[in-house]
Amino acid sequence: LSFFDVSQLVCLFLLNLHSAFSDIFDEFHFITTLQEDVRIVKELPKELEYVPRARKHFTSRAGMSYYEEMTQLWNDHQVIHVAKSDSRLANNDLSLDIQRLRCRALYHALRFSTPIEDLRKKLVERLRSHGGKYIALHLRYEKDMLSFTVCTYGLTDAEAEELRIMRENTNHWKIKKIDSVEQRVGGFCPLTPKEVGIFLRALGYPQSTLIYIASGEIYGGSTHLSEFKSHFPNLVFKDIIATPEELKGLANHASQTAALDYIISVESDVFVSSYSGNMARAVEGHRRFLGHRKTITPDRYFSSCLILE
Repeated sequence: LSFFDVSQLVCLFLLNLHSAFSDIFDEFHFITTLQEDVRIVKELPKELEYVPRARKHFTSRAGMSYYEEMTQLWNDHQVIHVAKSDSRLANNDLSLDIQRLRCRALYHALRFSTPIEDLRKKLVERLRSHGGKYIALHLRYEKDMLSFTVCTYGLTDAEAEELRIMRENTNHWKIKKIDSVEQRVGGFCPLTPKEVGIFLRALGYPQSTLIYIASGEIYGGSTHLSEFKSHFPNLVFKDIIATPEELKGLANHASQTAALDYIISVESDVFVSSYSGNMARAVEGHRRFLGHRKTITPDRYFSSCLILE
């Protein structure tokens, strides 16, 4: 079986019975949308249940040699367990058929589940009722993000130490010592809330601009948000526009909460990201697919130089 013969490709996406796929996405729509391109099954066929499985991570920016390796794995094992997926579409030297299939899977086949979609409609309507237009700001200033990137600019010594300990105790982060100043000067750190505020003011957005914060819990809470909020007081979070009862079903389900942020960001009049991570790239790609909706990605290297000066 050739890996590029996508019409014959078999994809097992619910290998784990505890998978949350159907909690987030419309499973039936996913299967039926791709049925002419990919055969999707919930369980392995009987004859493949106990065959040895290859385990492989998808690789970002992979060239043809990577897909040739995948072809060989498929031929040798028949079953490949993909341990980690990848959101990037602009990989090198792929045929247009493969790229089109990936776009179709991401932007047509993946439709959010009914509960998430219904809540999205309610929240976007409430945002629109506040003034018609809004910016969605993906503010990557959560504790784990700052610890992962080793970005401590603007934090207290106690906060920086807390992040260091978190990094030290996170086993799958293999590199433990990274120079925080070099990270920032190199443009590898997310912008701080203060810097995002300066950036949006420089672009000419008025104080009255409605801004939806798409993120997890902001590290330091109101302490680090105060300067941003002094310039843009019209900030909105999920727990402001949604009732406790509506959010109750999302409690302890980070993926569903992220899905809600994702689709509210896709719907926004302007999308701004403080760090170009996987979600920011996926939202940007989705907005381009829907018609080049306005997306702003700050140059973090240039911005950090300005702030340092």
